[in-house]
Amino acid sequence: MNKKQKKMLVRIIIAAVLLIVLNFIPAEGILRFIIYLVPYLIIGYDILIKAGKGIKNRQVFDENFLMAVATVGAIIIAVTGDGDYTEAIAVMLFYQIGELFQSYAVGKSRKNISELMDIRPDYANIERDGKLEQIDPDEVETGTVIVVQPGEKVPIDGIVTAGHSTLNTSALTGESLPREVSEGDEIISGCINMNGVLKIRTTKEFGESTVSKILDLVENASSRKSRSEAFISKFARVYTPAVCFGALALAILPPLVRMLAMGISPEWGNWIYRALTFLVISCPCALVISIPLSFFAGLGGASKEGILIKGSNYLETLSQTKIVVFDKTGTLTQGVFEVNGIHHSTLEDKKLIEYAALAESASSHPISKSLQRAYGKTPDRSRVSDVQEISGNGIIAKVDGTEVAAGNAKLMERLGVKYINCHHAGTIIHIALNGQYAGHILISDIVKPTSKAAVNALKHAGVEKTVMLTGDSRSAAKQAADEIGIDEVHSELLPADKVAEVEALIGSKPDKAKLAFVGDGINDAPVLSRADIGIAMGAMGSDAAIEAADVVLMDDDPMKISKAIKISRKCLRIVYENIWFAIGIKLICLALGALGIANMWLAVFADVGVMIIAVLNAIRALFVKKL
Repeated sequence: MNKKQKKMLVRIIIAAVLLIVLNFIPAEGILRFIIYLVPYLIIGYDILIKAGKGIKNRQVFDENFLMAVATVGAIIIAVTGDGDYTEAIAVMLFYQIGELFQSYAVGKSRKNISELMDIRPDYANIERDGKLEQIDPDEVETGTVIVVQPGEKVPIDGIVTAGHSTLNTSALTGESLPREVSEGDEIISGCINMNGVLKIRTTKEFGESTVSKILDLVENASSRKSRSEAFISKFARVYTPAVCFGALALAILPPLVRMLAMGISPEWGNWIYRALTFLVISCPCALVISIPLSFFAGLGGASKEGILIKGSNYLETLSQTKIVVFDKTGTLTQGVFEVNGIHHSTLEDKKLIEYAALAESASSHPISKSLQRAYGKTPDRSRVSDVQEISGNGIIAKVDGTEVAAGNAKLMERLGVKYINCHHAGTIIHIALNGQYAGHILISDIVKPTSKAAVNALKHAGVEKTVMLTGDSRSAAKQAADEIGIDEVHSELLPADKVAEVEALIGSKPDKAKLAFVGDGINDAPVLSRADIGIAMGAMGSDAAIEAADVVLMDDDPMKISKAIKISRKCLRIVYENIWFAIGIKLICLALGALGIANMWLAVFADVGVMIIAVLNAIRALFVKKL
């Protein structure tokens, strides 16, 4: 609890004790009024002040005004001898208990957000004249080498130039397992360096780094309201003055009818008491507080799991998702090409890889990098000579005096070498040594370990259709789709073609069903913007994709997509539970209050009791671990 909450708790305890004690003190008249006024002012002085300020600022109709009018009215009735002071104090007491619950619940859901805010770095270390100097991260230019010591936060995105360490990424990704980094690895800001000293060459300015973008997303998330929240806000603005005038009519019209039309006693005290009870019952706290709190808790719970949702409006849209469309490379696959097979080799596999890696050692192409990784050593460039790169075909070079040709089928045809076709999907590197075919190497993108499980989880979550859109070849796309379990696949697409395919899918779906697109590349940004909801891979995704998306997955794990949908559906389910529960109880109790059946104690339940139950229900949106 914070200081304000502790102070409120003390006021509640003092007022409750006084209320109990006063029941045993015999007092009448003005003395009774004064001694009961003490606990009333202790527990309700701030409500009276807020109501007064609301009237002064011409913002009359809020819960403070309702509580002030109802409790002051109840005290006036008690002074006349027709009521009981205990009711007025109890109404204010239970209302403040409800406010304390609400404050605690908001604090609980804010805790996840504030924990995320802790990733904001306070400084960056720069080495000057052999000493470390702390400077503001905003002052660090791209390309600067910074030093991150054990226990410090990584302030800016970059590449490790020296050092080896373990990173705690839990604040960013929700993943508890540490991540190992060493020289050459990319590193994102917001991680905590756990042991070794790292030197990092920055690749972005602080304002464009991962940590800044995350904080900006979280800070602005609550400003984007859902349709449910907007409805409740409009509802409260109309509902509150309506019930105030309704209570006024209930206090005045029936007595006038009784007196003027029926000629019987007006019973002013009875009808004013009913009107005051009606006011307390009508207070819309349960709706006004619990609905935004439910969304806020949902956003906070998702953030803790490494799922950043940019606003509660997207949370609502996500809950209605029935079609999920995926990009392939970097989304369902690792986006890293690896040697996946060696076929028809006339040499040992290791020797064939060695020839290919050395021949390709001068190239920075991803295919060349994959061959060098498979080789497992740093290529000795002195062994390579007479390198000839033939655009669109491959490379011819001499390795230890042996002519090596490494490339596609076109290169083999160009050299007149008879080659063997490969029936596997992927990139095929044919190798010829001194004009003789020596076999081929299969290089392909690797499917992420969780992709198949992620698609199954989506289907179990109620997603009716999964689609893959990719610029890859038909065979590679079909193989990946079959392995993962995708329902429909479209290959060899340009970015504009992806938008057209998404347009077609949106046009063919039912009105209430929503389409989500999941991507990571800069070419996915147009599709992410066009989809009903865009989901970007945040760790390795491009800035453009993250900017265009409505949801960002911080650890690039496709399993988080189904979790995000489940979180949104749980949150919306809680919202509708609270709406129906609060309105239903209110209407029943309002009818009972107007008929004189409900007293102030039932009014306390209809207001404070319903609010506490709704707030406690809203807090459930925070707990997402088992989803």
